[in-house]
Amino acid sequence: MAAPRDIHISDIDPYNLNEDVVDNIVAAALASSGCKTEKKEGCGSKNAIIATKARRQKMMVIGHRGSGMNLLQSSNNRMKFIKENSILALNAAGNFNLHFIEFDVQVTKDDCPVIFHDDFIFTKNKQGEITEERVTNLTLAEFLSYGPQREPANVSKPLFRKIKDGRIFEWKVQTDDHLCTLQQVFQNVNHSLGFNIELKFDNNIVYKQHQLVRVIQLVLQVVFRSAKNRPIIFSSFQPDAALLLRKLQSSYPVFFITNGGSEIYADTRRNSLDEAIKLCREHNLNGIVSEVTAILRNPGAIAEIKDQTKLHLITYGQLNNVPKVVYTQQLMGVDGVIVDLVEDITAAVSEFSNSVEESEGNLMEDIIQQKIQPDCSEQESPSLFKLTARI
Repeated sequence: MAAPRDIHISDIDPYNLNEDVVDNIVAAALASSGCKTEKKEGCGSKNAIIATKARRQKMMVIGHRGSGMNLLQSSNNRMKFIKENSILALNAAGNFNLHFIEFDVQVTKDDCPVIFHDDFIFTKNKQGEITEERVTNLTLAEFLSYGPQREPANVSKPLFRKIKDGRIFEWKVQTDDHLCTLQQVFQNVNHSLGFNIELKFDNNIVYKQHQLVRVIQLVLQVVFRSAKNRPIIFSSFQPDAALLLRKLQSSYPVFFITNGGSEIYADTRRNSLDEAIKLCREHNLNGIVSEVTAILRNPGAIAEIKDQTKLHLITYGQLNNVPKVVYTQQLMGVDGVIVDLVEDITAAVSEFSNSVEESEGNLMEDIIQQKIQPDCSEQESPSLFKLTARI
């Protein structure tokens, strides 16, 4: 049976998967993790592979950029149903059985945290030319001028997106929405939903500490002012930002995000699961968010992350939209998955969760019951600035 690394996981289309390929991926991963497998009806899809010796673990499902990221180049209309990172998308995700929604935060030139994933924002000028601006070089008013407008009298700039291969697409979705600020998200998104706040930084910039502190400071001001009892997880791909998030506050868990080596960076802390584990262990972070293929290729890392270092583990990536792959991770002990197909995966997790006996304590309960998250009050906000002065 083929091991995951022999199947070229990165080339798989998760929306059009051959069932035998999926079975090979999950069986190889489970076998590597020490679980025995057998065929059984149910568990998210017909003839699913299940483990006869499973970890007992409740799975937390997190909506990616709300109800899923927009793949404008995809023929799958489900990836263009609703504008990602919008208030509509965040609230729509809350209609399903999940407890957290993930979204991306950057800070404008005039110090306002806003919700947007990409480093650059694109539009078309009157001459028909595509132009770009770095999001963090815009004022709030300039940022909000892209896309649909809340006030009909406002001038709207058409919104475009550049994908990794260089192609540019008009940002057309079935259900559009305005761009928004972090403050507006706190005010307008269902208060029962937890937030996974990812702080975004450009991979191609070497940030100085004062630049990172400024961004984190401004985000924390909004959080301390607005979160109240809402559960919060912070995360970032930027190692120093993750460490500063831990130094500048103790109220909310901080996770370091890694792609596990699928891309190589000048900062070696970003280049493998081993480096991510080391970073979290040495600096008292709460857990790792890993690209799912890194876990499927190396299931043994789960025991090191969870059992040896007592970290929590969440995964992301397009394979998390496949129920069998999510089920496999639940059996191996992964705490949570960030997904685009929120309706499908929450339904599948609900279906197969009955086959896994729950253990005492898990990430979802730890955060919701505030075992990780102490009571947060505005008293922490002044201490933020005292600590900043010493950094």
